[in-house]
Amino acid sequence: MAMTLMLIMIVMLLIGFPMMIPLITAALTGFYMMFGGMGQMDTFIQQVLGGIRPASLIAVPMFILAADIMTRGHSANRLIDMVMTFIGHIRGGLAISTAASCTLFGAVSGSTQATVVAVGSTLRPKLLKAGYSDSFSLALIINASDIAFLIPPSIGMIIYGVISETSIAELFIAGVGPGLMILLFFSLYCLAYATINKVPTEERASWSERINAAKNAIWPLMFPVIIVGGIYGGIFSPTEAAAVCVLYAVFLEFIVFRSLGSKDIYAIAKSTGLITAVVFILVGVGNGFSWIISFAQIPQMILDAVGIDEMGPLGVLASISVAFFIACMFVDPIVVILVLTPIFTPAIEATNLDPVHVGIIITLQVAIGSATPPFGCDIFTAIAVFKKPYWEVVRGTAPFIAILLISAALLVFFPEIALFLRDIAFAE
Repeated sequence: MAMTLMLIMIVMLLIGFPMMIPLITAALTGFYMMFGGMGQMDTFIQQVLGGIRPASLIAVPMFILAADIMTRGHSANRLIDMVMTFIGHIRGGLAISTAASCTLFGAVSGSTQATVVAVGSTLRPKLLKAGYSDSFSLALIINASDIAFLIPPSIGMIIYGVISETSIAELFIAGVGPGLMILLFFSLYCLAYATINKVPTEERASWSERINAAKNAIWPLMFPVIIVGGIYGGIFSPTEAAAVCVLYAVFLEFIVFRSLGSKDIYAIAKSTGLITAVVFILVGVGNGFSWIISFAQIPQMILDAVGIDEMGPLGVLASISVAFFIACMFVDPIVVILVLTPIFTPAIEATNLDPVHVGIIITLQVAIGSATPPFGCDIFTAIAVFKKPYWEVVRGTAPFIAILLISAALLVFFPEIALFLRDIAFAE
């Protein structure tokens, strides 16, 4: 049964169907094979509806809406301008500014694809003008956008938290350390690249320009303050933080900056509705699919086949890392989290691993996979946005993927990278 379902999904993906169709087809096929027909379809429908019932999922469309408003407005450009005035003049400063801007925008949007669009559209022309190759520029934008999946708010963390019943607030704070570590590693690589290739430096901004840029960025910088400060200050929950984020985005772009008007509301609502619909269909069907494979005891058979019970905690973490990384090279990250998390749950519980630590590793691995050939979703976002051929987009990704995999290995062996802030924030 497992091979049949996998074959169905692979064939349909290769034919070109969007991810939700192979997932639905595989789920219904599995249901038919288990029950010999569709007479008990109401049971499957209950599982699908149960997948989208958790109240925590309300945060997902809220963060998508907030990100859409900010991407169309001035928030992204103001954050980028501030970073550029402070570090744009050092060797590799423009590339480092790109990575830092992806991190800051990640703290606003929580979406890798939104970060590729917002930051890449602004900084890629500047990188090319400054002397960076297009392959390096595209690879930097795609992979630095992975940091957006780790810096709160993170849609991936919300999905994992709902599926695994792990505290989303703890996941949010635990993602900060790994995100900053990756930013540091990327910055060092950008410095080395610019030095080796003798990329010219940008003109140093005056202190008056820096102060002015910082003043302009104060309003957008309040997003992470509101989200993180509000949650850990006990003012509101992560779900409520998402609603506050939307309200603040509307206030900022429609009233303070006046970058958007009433004519933009329909386009924003339509875009958010379409993305939310896709996400929730994937979540609902993914929950039904997970129930089917669990009912058929496929996870137990897979884990027994690889001998995961004898691996111990490090072996389980290594298996999780490899499985999620490879899966996201082919499939949407949300689907991978939905399908694979229940498979590894018994092993995680048996080895007493911290679910927050596991969640950060999973989030990082799906982020890496989403920017890795052959089918990483961020690659195709970049192809669509920048209108570049596939090979040009992926040609420079190898060094960044290597850095991300090293970061993932460090996270496996040194969980304190993720957990030290969590332990401080939630110390009893």
